[in-house]
Amino acid sequence: MTTQRMGYLLAAAAGSLLPLAFAPYEFYPIALIAPAVLFAVWSRASAAQAFVAGGLFGIGLFGTGITWVFISIHDYGYVNLWLSLFLTALFVIVLSLFPALAGYCAVRFKSLLLPGDETLKMVLVFPAVWVLFEWIRGWFLTGFPWLILGYSQIDAPLAGLAPVTGVYGVSLATALCSALLTATFGDGRNEIKGGYLVMLIGLWLVLASALHIEWTRPAGTAIKVAIVQGNIPQDLKWHPDMQQPTFELYADLTRKHWDSDLIIWPETALPAFYDQAAPFLRDLGEEARRNHSDLLVGLVYQEPESLRYYNSMISVGERERLYHKRHLVPFTEYLPLKTVFAGIVDFMNVPMSDFSAGAADQVLLQVAGYKIGMSICFEDAFGEEIIDALPGAAMLVNVSNDAWFGRSIAPHQHLQIARMRALETGRPLMRATNTGVSAMIDHTGKLQSIAPQFTEFVMTEKIQPMTGATPYVKYGNYPALLVIALMLLATYLLGIYQRRRQ
Repeated sequence: MTTQRMGYLLAAAAGSLLPLAFAPYEFYPIALIAPAVLFAVWSRASAAQAFVAGGLFGIGLFGTGITWVFISIHDYGYVNLWLSLFLTALFVIVLSLFPALAGYCAVRFKSLLLPGDETLKMVLVFPAVWVLFEWIRGWFLTGFPWLILGYSQIDAPLAGLAPVTGVYGVSLATALCSALLTATFGDGRNEIKGGYLVMLIGLWLVLASALHIEWTRPAGTAIKVAIVQGNIPQDLKWHPDMQQPTFELYADLTRKHWDSDLIIWPETALPAFYDQAAPFLRDLGEEARRNHSDLLVGLVYQEPESLRYYNSMISVGERERLYHKRHLVPFTEYLPLKTVFAGIVDFMNVPMSDFSAGAADQVLLQVAGYKIGMSICFEDAFGEEIIDALPGAAMLVNVSNDAWFGRSIAPHQHLQIARMRALETGRPLMRATNTGVSAMIDHTGKLQSIAPQFTEFVMTEKIQPMTGATPYVKYGNYPALLVIALMLLATYLLGIYQRRRQ
């Protein structure tokens, strides 16, 4: 086997193993080793070869890490087997273009400079370009920031960087560690470069110490929160005969916990429009007020005049106010480029797949005496949007219906993402889901309580609201992007210096 083919094989294998660094496996050292293998392949490749290697790495990564989309398309979208496989494969290939382009650009940029200290250039360029393309993937065509390298480090020392730079900063630190590993052991001459090893150890020690910094402080007294997990099967959820039993189930489970200050139901817990559920909600709201409790309920809201409808949460109790989901899921909640993709949703039996997006500047919901930062479904994957509610919000709430993904790894990956949002913002996060994984997360991203999946369950916990602002809340992704720019600039200046010496 040629060296080039061996490099391609190693890249594909490393990408296939990388999902083991994320939930539910959480073997985070793989997130350092797998990119180190890819960087070693890139360091010996032309730009075109790096494109292929990056693409194979991406196919391995997404082909094993996000193929749960097949479940939502086939099992619950009722698309036939072969078309489901085709759409899933197409999605994986499109996502794989990002690491492919990262490889091409990284090697191309490095090759523009005069030969010199190639290892130092690799250490500066490869991590910077890798995370730059992760960031692009997070917003391009509405974004899909799943399996971002930094999420794998939520329980590792590198997580100390999250309140400062967010997940992309943690990604950058992780990728930098991978590059330092490559620099230390990957030159192919059986020679360990001690200087890079010292830098690697030093980086871990510094960031580990940051874990002990408290960026926020308690706001008032702790409140009692209950999360209701109804466990309604996805294939029955929207059946007309299930509407009344679903109403009764959630009401009965709630009435046993009126001693809670706040009770949270999942996304579209009520499979109905607001006007259909209004009498039910009015009666439940009166019960909540009598018991000095507040209730958050997921349902669909339709504007009477425009007939536009929203994926919404409504606060019921002391005050009634709506939050409309602002970041919709393409092809399931709305159809992008309708003139191009007209008819595509005919392949899928997705209830109400033409939602409207809520405004970005919605008034914060206030429950149990505190303002909250509300997010629905995968909105919590966008840290730059979550911080719009801060520092005003004392707590974060995410509701979801991950029943779309069955017994796959997707709900566990989603919980890991939610934990990162809590750590970045220094706010507790309460996560209510239909079938799991429902959880209470403290302001450091640690799990306080977790509900068993696929079980009718009510989870209660004391939650401490917080105040103050982490650096990430103040500056968002800009510090991470600035460091990326500085790393690339330093490489460019190094090239100029070498050119002048010659």
